[in-house]
Amino acid sequence: MAYDYKKVFAAASLGMLLFGMVMISLGSLLPTLSKRISLSEVETGASLSLLPLGILLGSLIFGPLVDRFGYMAILAIGGVLTFLGFQGLGVATQSPHLNWAITTIGFGGGILNGATNALVSDISTDKHSANLSILGVFYGIGALGMPALLGLLERYFEVGQLIFWMGMGMLLPVFYFMSLRYPKAKRPHGFPMGRALGLLKDPLLLSLGFVLFFQSGVEGLANNWTTTYLESEKGFGPSEALFTLSLFGAGLCLARLLLGQLLRKWDPYTVLLLSMYLLVGAGLLIWSFQGQWPTVIGLVLFGIGLAAGFPVVLGFVGKMYRDMTGTAFSLVISMALVGNVLGNYLMGWVAQELGLHLLPVALIVLVAVMGGLLLGLGKRIEQNTN
Repeated sequence: MAYDYKKVFAAASLGMLLFGMVMISLGSLLPTLSKRISLSEVETGASLSLLPLGILLGSLIFGPLVDRFGYMAILAIGGVLTFLGFQGLGVATQSPHLNWAITTIGFGGGILNGATNALVSDISTDKHSANLSILGVFYGIGALGMPALLGLLERYFEVGQLIFWMGMGMLLPVFYFMSLRYPKAKRPHGFPMGRALGLLKDPLLLSLGFVLFFQSGVEGLANNWTTTYLESEKGFGPSEALFTLSLFGAGLCLARLLLGQLLRKWDPYTVLLLSMYLLVGAGLLIWSFQGQWPTVIGLVLFGIGLAAGFPVVLGFVGKMYRDMTGTAFSLVISMALVGNVLGNYLMGWVAQELGLHLLPVALIVLVAVMGGLLLGLGKRIEQNTN
């Protein structure tokens, strides 16, 4: 019996929604949990650093497992791990317990993020980038909606109860994942290690991975440093800075929704190059004008410009490596996560040694490098995707 496209796409969307909810809610809940366990700021920072580590581990392993065993078990495992991690948060009484819970959440989230993207690519006979863009909207819905939901529920539940019921809610998609049929496993009779190692030497795949390396670095800087930059360099109040960051996220989410239609009519490579020009222009607008309105407009435009990166590049990867989609996605998504971590680390050094006012310059430089890579890959992308 064949799989039902709409139901499978809904499963992928649920998984991505869950990933967005988990990633954002953890940051909202951790300050309360840190006080309950009496963690210092250093210990809290160390605990938070385990989240990207868990995501990286999940991103590394999901691909080979998907290619070998198919999607149902892998999606279910990702959902169960996020559930177990959240339950661990609720009962954690010591720092080691909290650290294990956070790592488990990241591990499950990394599996869900990677597997849902690979799944949508696999069920897309055409217009991979457009479908992946629509998938990305569900991350935005989870990420934007969860803080508001938490703020509402915190009035009625103490934190332990809130985490318990959130965890139970996160278990529900698992039952849906297990009720469906999915595309068959690519390598059901054994995983071809030689072919997988060959991907590590594939210059085109590695180049696309480096595009996402810089894309993720730019996203990490924008997400993690914007509020501090607005307050210290642009004179924004704390609430104004948070609201502006929300507008940035909303711009990215709305652009992904529009791209779901635009990429069905326009060439994805052209759209991606245009987004690079928009990103540079938005960065220059933020850097050049001191007033708040130019900064707000620049950040919204920057969010819109970031929208195309992941869905378009992953769409290219999905078209080029159909025989080992999961493993290819594992490689490029893992490279992206490393770029995010390194970008934030280097920005911390720049802020300390040279000043946070250079944030727009750092963003422009990273985008320029990414754009240069894309221009150099244009002919090879065209040859391998048409």
